[in-house]
Amino acid sequence: MRNTIAMMNTKGGVGKSTLVLAIAETLSAHFGKNVLVIDSDAQASVSLMLLSTGNLNRLQIDGLTIVDLLATTVLKEQPVDWTRFAVAGVSDVEEARTVYLIPSDMQLTLFEREVAKENQLVRMRLSVGALLRNVRDVFDVILIDCPPGLSVLTESWLREADFYISPTKPDHICVYALEVFNHFKGLNPEMGFAQNLGVLINMQDMRSKSDAEHARQLTEDGNNRCFSQVVPRTNALQHASHFRAQDRVYESKYPGESGVALRNLCLELLDRLDEANAASAGRRTSPSAVSVPR
Repeated sequence: MRNTIAMMNTKGGVGKSTLVLAIAETLSAHFGKNVLVIDSDAQASVSLMLLSTGNLNRLQIDGLTIVDLLATTVLKEQPVDWTRFAVAGVSDVEEARTVYLIPSDMQLTLFEREVAKENQLVRMRLSVGALLRNVRDVFDVILIDCPPGLSVLTESWLREADFYISPTKPDHICVYALEVFNHFKGLNPEMGFAQNLGVLINMQDMRSKSDAEHARQLTEDGNNRCFSQVVPRTNALQHASHFRAQDRVYESKYPGESGVALRNLCLELLDRLDEANAASAGRRTSPSAVSVPR
C-alpha cells in the first residue's frame, strides 16, 4: 500500500510541523492508525513537540536521529537497522499510543553539505527510497516533515515518497510559493515525483475577508486538489506545539472546533489514500496488462 506522505511548502511559517503533529495524534487517537513521523527538518520542531527536550537530547547524543541513519547509509555506505531509530511511546496524548518518531538534529544541515561536497546525491536518494520501502509495510501512515525550501534532502523525499501534501496559509505569498513549487515539480519529470494528495489550507482566520478570498483562489484552482476541510487558526492549535511532561487527553489538547476540524481532515485524508491506492491497483490490473487464457 502506498502510504508515505511528504509534508512540505517552499515557504515557512505555514504551521506545517504543528499540522504534522496534530494529524499524527488524531490518526492514532481516533482512527487507531500506526503512524510514523520522520522529522527531516534541521530545526527538529516536530521532534520537540513529541518528545521532552531531555529525551531528544539523549537520542541526539546517542546517535539515534535521521542524521545518523542517513550519514551511515550515505556517507559511510554501511547498512543500518532502521528500527533502532524509530522511537515508540512519543506524544503527550493519552490515546495516541501508536505514534512513532524518527527524530531530527540541527546537524542535518551539515550532513546535506557533506552529501553535496562528496557528490553523493544519488546515493542519498537511494537510501531515502530504501528507508521508505522498509517502513511502508510496518506503519499505516508515514508523515515526513520537510523543512521550508527545496533542499537536496527534501527533493529526495519528494521523488521517493508516494504522495505529498502542501499545507499553506491563505495569503498572497503562500499562493505564490505554490506556483514556485509547481514549477519545480515540472522539472526533470523523468526522475519521478510524489503524487499530489492535495493542498491543505491551514491557519485560516475565519473572520478575515482577505483569508476567505485567498482560500477561494486556492480552492478554485483544480490542480491544487484542496482538501474540503480547512484548519482554522485557533489558540488550541497554537498551544498544541508545546510538549507536556504529563499526558493529557485528546480533547484537552484539541478541544472544540480544532478537534472537529482535525478529525474531519483525517477522515478526508484516509479517504484520499484509499482512492489513490484503489486507482493504482486498477491501473495495474487493467485489461491491457492481464493475460487472457487461450
